[in-house]
Amino acid sequence: MTRTVPGIDHLLSDPANYLRGQSLGLIVNHTSLADDGRHSIAHISSQTAFTLRALFAPEHGLHGTAQDMDAVASEVDPLSGLEIKSLYGESKDSLIPAPRSLEGIDNLVFDIQDIGSRYYTFIYTMANCMTVCRQTGTRMVVCDRPNPINGTTVEGNLVRENCRSFVGQYPLPNRLGMTAGELARLFNDHFGIHCDLKVVPMTGWNREAWFDQTGLIWTPPSPNMPTLATATVYPGMCLIEGTLLSEGRGTTLPFEQIGAPFIDLHKLAARLEKDSRLLPGVYFRPQYFKPMFHKHAGEVCAGLQFHIIDRDRFKPLLTTIAFLRAIVEIHPDEWQWRTEPYEFVSDRPAIDLLYGNSELRETLLEPDFSLEELENSWKEELESFLPVRQEYLIY
Repeated sequence: MTRTVPGIDHLLSDPANYLRGQSLGLIVNHTSLADDGRHSIAHISSQTAFTLRALFAPEHGLHGTAQDMDAVASEVDPLSGLEIKSLYGESKDSLIPAPRSLEGIDNLVFDIQDIGSRYYTFIYTMANCMTVCRQTGTRMVVCDRPNPINGTTVEGNLVRENCRSFVGQYPLPNRLGMTAGELARLFNDHFGIHCDLKVVPMTGWNREAWFDQTGLIWTPPSPNMPTLATATVYPGMCLIEGTLLSEGRGTTLPFEQIGAPFIDLHKLAARLEKDSRLLPGVYFRPQYFKPMFHKHAGEVCAGLQFHIIDRDRFKPLLTTIAFLRAIVEIHPDEWQWRTEPYEFVSDRPAIDLLYGNSELRETLLEPDFSLEELENSWKEELESFLPVRQEYLIY
C-alpha cells in the first residue's frame, strides 16, 4: 500500500511554490494534521519564512466538540495565542468571514478533512472564504486531503436553485466523488468565484482508495462522524435529518442506526428485504437503541442498523430512500417530516434542502413511487455534471 501524504506536508516542504508574501491565515480544525500527526497550527507557527496572523474554524469549532447546528463562539487558541474566528455562529452572516478579518493577510490556507458528501458544510466554508479572498485580493491555498469514501463513486441528483443552502450551496450530487481541492477548482472556475487559488495536491493517493487504504489516521471530522463506516452511509442517511426519526445521534452509531419509538422493526426489515435486489452491499438488522440526546432522547427507539457488507456496491442514497418509503408504508399516520428551521433556513422544509428539490417529499407518499425510476432520474441529471467534474479532477 502506498502511503498518502496530504497537501499540508507539501506546503510545509515548499512554501515558496504556493504562498506569496509573508503572512497567512489558517482555516483549520482538529483534523488538520500533517503526516507526522502534528497539527497544522504547530507547524505553521514554527516556520520562520512566514507569519501566522489569523485562525478560522468551521462548523463544530476548532476542536470538533460542538454538535450539529450549534453556534460556535470565537475563542483563543492556546497553542498560538491567536483568536479563533468562528465561521459558524448565530446567523447566516456568520458563515462568511468579514473582509476586514483578512487585512494584512497575504494567504488564506484551508486544511480540513472533508467526507465526500454535499451536505457536509466544510466545503461551503471553503467556498465562502474563496469568495472573500477574491474581494480582498488574498491568495486562497487549499491543502488537499483524501475523499475518504473514494474518489470514483458518484450518486444522486443535483441541488436546484430554489433549494440552495449551507448543506447544498451548489448543484452537486449527494455523493461527490471529488476531493476538497478538486471542488475548490470547480467552485473557482465553473461556478465563477475567480479568486487567486492554489491547490496543494496530495501524493500517493489514487481515486479508488478508501480512507483505510491511505495509511493516514482517521480523526472524526465532527462529533457524529466517528468512523469511516459512518462516512460511508452518510451520503444517504443525512436525509434522516429532514424527518422526525432519530438518525442515531446520541448513540455510538450515528447514521448507522435509524429509528423511532413507534416503528415495528420486524415489519420494516421484511419490507426492505423486498427491495434487496436494488440495494446491494448492505444487511438490515432489527435494532433497539436509546438516544442519550437529540431526537427521542431517553426513549427506546425501534429501527434498523445498516451493516455494510460490500462498500463498493452499496448505494447509500437509494438505500436511505427505500428505508423512508418502507416506514411511510408501514406507519403512514405516525410518519412526519421535520418542520423546524434548518441550517438558517425557515421558509423551506429541511428535506427539500437536503434532497435538493421538493420531489422526494411530494412523491414518496404516492402509491406508484418507484425506486428504479428515481435512480434513473438521477442518472439523467448526472449526465450534465460528470463531464464538468472530469475537467477538475487532479488525480
